[in-house]
Amino acid sequence: MCGRFVITSPPAAVRQVFGYGEQPNFPPRYNIAPTQPIPVVILENGARHFKLMRWGLIPAWVKDPRNFSLLINARSEGVLDKPAFKNAIKRRRCLIPADGYYEWNTAGGRKRPYFIHRRDGALFGFAGLAETWMGPNGEEMDTVAIVTAPASRDLAVLHHRVPVTIAKGDFERWLDGLNHGAEEVMALLVGPEEGEFAWHEVSTRVNAHANDDAQLTLPITEEQRAAEEPKPKKAAVRKAASGSDDGQGSLF
Repeated sequence: MCGRFVITSPPAAVRQVFGYGEQPNFPPRYNIAPTQPIPVVILENGARHFKLMRWGLIPAWVKDPRNFSLLINARSEGVLDKPAFKNAIKRRRCLIPADGYYEWNTAGGRKRPYFIHRRDGALFGFAGLAETWMGPNGEEMDTVAIVTAPASRDLAVLHHRVPVTIAKGDFERWLDGLNHGAEEVMALLVGPEEGEFAWHEVSTRVNAHANDDAQLTLPITEEQRAAEEPKPKKAAVRKAASGSDDGQGSLF
């Protein structure tokens, strides 16, 4: 799955890789979380465009988003059939630029975060599905979900699912729903090949989405890990009351 990701490449580099006409200026983000606006590349009128969309897809048919589950991921196996995604896979496929993402793995009874990135350090694009939700008063909200697939053997040690990344040579085929139907692009919805991505453990500071700085992606040091280990709880000691027991226990 994918619940947090990173985009740190300069805006000019992102524009060059994804080929959109706009020239947005956006800061590096080290801890992007669901419901936040994220950069998205979409094909409209034959040209690629940069847009900001809310991470968490809301299908057009939803009456009240407050009563609808947040869809940050879309399982590749169900996008052709599930009501929430079957229109988007046909008409609103998009790319989400990223430099890496986070995954949590449980070991020794504790969840530890890991930063996952291309082994060559290159910028890449998640496969995304977008929908525009329209409210009863005419309000509009562009929303998006990241497609996930079963993990390769190496990445499966962290989690059994991974976000789908689209190779640069397949950008046009993925984005162009007019000339490339949903069934045709299903072959693209697979996880990265074994060895394509690398990862390292990072600080649990990433758990709090308010933290958003370059230190989050750095490998954790032994000192940090020791500081983040939970302190052993002190056992409560019941002092014996002098004289007769009045029936009121005390922890102090």
